[in-house]
Amino acid sequence: MKKKSLMVLLVCSVCLLLLPLKEGEAREEERAEFVKYFDAAGVSGAMVVYDQKNDLFSYVNRQRCREGFLPASTFKIPNSLIGLETGVIPDADYLLPWDKQQRDFPDWNRDHTLRSAFQYSVVWYYQELARRVGAERMRQYLERIGYGNGDIGGRIDHFWLTGALRISPDEQINFLRRLHDNELPFSKRTLDQVKEIMLKEKTADYVLRAKTGWANEPADNVGWYVGYLETGDNVYYFATVLTAPKPVPADFTTQRIRITNAVLHELGIF
Repeated sequence: MKKKSLMVLLVCSVCLLLLPLKEGEAREEERAEFVKYFDAAGVSGAMVVYDQKNDLFSYVNRQRCREGFLPASTFKIPNSLIGLETGVIPDADYLLPWDKQQRDFPDWNRDHTLRSAFQYSVVWYYQELARRVGAERMRQYLERIGYGNGDIGGRIDHFWLTGALRISPDEQINFLRRLHDNELPFSKRTLDQVKEIMLKEKTADYVLRAKTGWANEPADNVGWYVGYLETGDNVYYFATVLTAPKPVPADFTTQRIRITNAVLHELGIF
């Protein structure tokens, strides 16, 4: 009798595993084997990749993908959208003159357009953009698009760098999916211009749009690489976050992209 009951239990368990997911319910998998790339770089972190066609989330360190981090320069994506939509700048080629203040990165020490400021991640350009938008409109837009915790506490030109704004890798993916699908509350003209300046690489096989970010927090450095890769019949979204204690490792800035590309390659995407 006990053997029969055990057999019934095993059969029922297998049946449950084989049951299809409910409609609209995405699949998730933990890919712990990819932690090796973070370990080899001497950093902690997490990554999520979303395969749109197969409705599949692949995680490296699932728990941390729920945690919020300063968005740093990945905030240049919504900042660009908001700046264009409010009309504080007319288009992606709008030039702001350099204020002649010498900064650590030589590429920042010249005049920039939105397009070039995004490409070279020019902080001063986006700080001026945020000041022109103003706190009230910025707060309203972050609430409308549901960006992270929506908290712009701190200076209007610093809240994404040293302030209260936090976003998780999961939330980055959600934001990018709505951007790609034109589901954010912005005009098509605004969305198209931002997608254009996000372009990193275009080949016969894929189109890559992405942005890096680096926040120098009091305790840790936080590095981001987020974006999406369009192929002929699918879209793959990714969000990678790294953390490392100070002093920052010499190759910290390059590891964000290197780790992401390694995981995408092993997944057969890139």
